[in-house]
Amino acid sequence: MSPASVRRPTAVVYCEGNFAAPDGKTANGLVRHSETYEIVAVIDSTQSGLDAGAVLGDKPNSIPICVDLDDAIAAAGRTPDYFIFGVAPSSGMLSPPERTIMLEAMARGMNLVNGLHEFLNEDAEFAAAAMAHDVTILDVRRPRDKKDLRMFSGRIDQVTCPRIAVLGTDGAIGKRTTATILTRALNDRGIHAVLVGTGQTGLIQGARYGVALDAIPSQFCSGEMESAVVDAFEGEHPDVIIVEGQGALSHPAYLTSSFILRGSRPQGVILQHAPAREWLGDFPSIAMPTAASEINLIQTFADTTVIGLTINHENMTDAEVTAAITLAEYELGIPATDALTRDPERLVEMVLRAFPELEPEHASARS
Repeated sequence: MSPASVRRPTAVVYCEGNFAAPDGKTANGLVRHSETYEIVAVIDSTQSGLDAGAVLGDKPNSIPICVDLDDAIAAAGRTPDYFIFGVAPSSGMLSPPERTIMLEAMARGMNLVNGLHEFLNEDAEFAAAAMAHDVTILDVRRPRDKKDLRMFSGRIDQVTCPRIAVLGTDGAIGKRTTATILTRALNDRGIHAVLVGTGQTGLIQGARYGVALDAIPSQFCSGEMESAVVDAFEGEHPDVIIVEGQGALSHPAYLTSSFILRGSRPQGVILQHAPAREWLGDFPSIAMPTAASEINLIQTFADTTVIGLTINHENMTDAEVTAAITLAEYELGIPATDALTRDPERLVEMVLRAFPELEPEHASARS
């Protein structure tokens, strides 16, 4: 049976008041790409009646934004298989109204997908509801038992293909989206690329390799990162591995990038930057770093090279994006593009400029 003929479970994504905003990044990502679930509706009463793809600035995708759970079930034509919590608040915890709607979804016979730091299988009320309604709860961020966590070992040196990390200058800036588009574009070009996820959204979307890195005790973060990359290399024998970034190396609160750089030891980095963002997303009193300062920090911290810049076009016109790309290439001396509004082939050329051995005509020599 071909993958296209396998029915994916249906899912509604809850994103009240946050769809197309930074804290709605899980819902935003799932609407754009999901290998695991067929997304049939989004819940956000502030934008109900609109098309989810159009709200994101993409092509309409016939995924309706609904006012509440009843509306979402009606739009789907039947009760979806899963209820996915699609908000990623900085607290990582549920509010009382959010608990109520998730318990209601369980009472309707829907399984839960929870990407928060709050593990609902350990919550007595949710555990009882799961048993009463014969549904499951998937706590995406829950790590394996501490006795099974892996320390850094040096096995990363056995990974012989290039590794490219997509890092950023802030959280919720589009690193995962760029990494996903890049991975797809490389494969379309005939270059076998595998994406290693490092956060809850990528894992929910269906990344076959990865770990929710911010839920791992710090002592094991580099080792778990290393192991995820080694697993991808041994399992897929790819031409190149793309590693999703988290936070920013310069960020005062989200420091996961340091473990990504140490654990995966990427030979190249693509940096995601939002030129129109003046302040850090969750810290409006802290100014955004410049792309130049972040590049200097990354290349000082790790034995790697920033091979390109990708633009987050929030609050920018298309003309401003073009100007930002031109200015970045002139000032930084590296290729630049916008993964969402420009041809994905530009991302592929960015990679091939740094790693010409990945050209498809060299494939026979690699195999």
